[in-house]
Amino acid sequence: MRFVHLVGSVPLSDADEVFRVTGEMLGDHLKRYPDGETGGRKEWVQWQMHSLVDHPQFETTASRPVVINHSVAQTERVFYKLKDGVAPEDVRFEPLGYAENAAASYRTFCALRERGVIPRGARFLVCIPSPLAFLFVLIAGSERSRVEPGYMQRLLLEIDDIAAAVPHEDLAIQFDCVMEMLVPEGWRASQMDDSRDALIARIAQVGNRVPAGAHLGYHFCYGDMEHRHSVEPKDTSTMVDMANRLRAALDRPFQFLHIPVPRDRDDDAYFEPLHDLALAPETELYLGLVHYTDGVEGTRRRMATADRHATGYGIGTECGFGRRAPETIRPLLEIHREALA
Repeated sequence: MRFVHLVGSVPLSDADEVFRVTGEMLGDHLKRYPDGETGGRKEWVQWQMHSLVDHPQFETTASRPVVINHSVAQTERVFYKLKDGVAPEDVRFEPLGYAENAAASYRTFCALRERGVIPRGARFLVCIPSPLAFLFVLIAGSERSRVEPGYMQRLLLEIDDIAAAVPHEDLAIQFDCVMEMLVPEGWRASQMDDSRDALIARIAQVGNRVPAGAHLGYHFCYGDMEHRHSVEPKDTSTMVDMANRLRAALDRPFQFLHIPVPRDRDDDAYFEPLHDLALAPETELYLGLVHYTDGVEGTRRRMATADRHATGYGIGTECGFGRRAPETIRPLLEIHREALA
């Protein structure tokens, strides 16, 4: 039996609707159920601007053009910096909201699981952008290394709060790793230590904070602006290398890894590096090879190639559904279900 992985965001009305729709359509094919990151959280890490807007230690910088898919956008983004006189060791963040939302959604999850909408044995999935995502998207480049210790301290406490709100045997935490893939591909520098080991060290640090009884997973991503990657991976070699480094850096096993497959990559060359992927036996591999635009036929074509280079993998889309129109969600889930038949 193949399984499905939902990366996180599902643009339906609320957690209740997300759980009901995904439970109805995927059932036991889904081991971990996300709440859809609905409402304000649909903006992924940009949602975390709430932690900076009225923060007494931060102020905005001069805005600069946002580069999206290597073209200058019409709008400008504001970044944040520490106010003069604020020392890095004094930076403190209030709760980020991940734990508060997880606690509320878990109550809905339990109620629906009790009614059989969500299958017994399924876990509740909490998805969190990596620390570098917050720093890269919201903090001025020259300030990132100064802000990182304070933000990391708060994020680790947030993981503790999630683990206190959700029983470990019901919990799965996923870290969304975008910059950790794009920086090694030469997309842009973080203005911190961009070595692969340094990039891995951050996501290993937060992963090690997840309790042993909870599932830990990672979503490797190349961006999803307007359903396009910021950089198209030439193959899976960077992701394989980073996954192998991650396994070595972690003090605990991780239970799942999700990596994307572009729509036009049904060639052996893209999947060939998977032969070097050294995951532990308990780590599930999910390939994000489901695409709405070419449906079941395209999905099965990519699976046929993947089958020559990986065994026992599950399937999903390249990224979350958050930027999709709500009316496409059921047809997209149906593609998953039919591809597994």
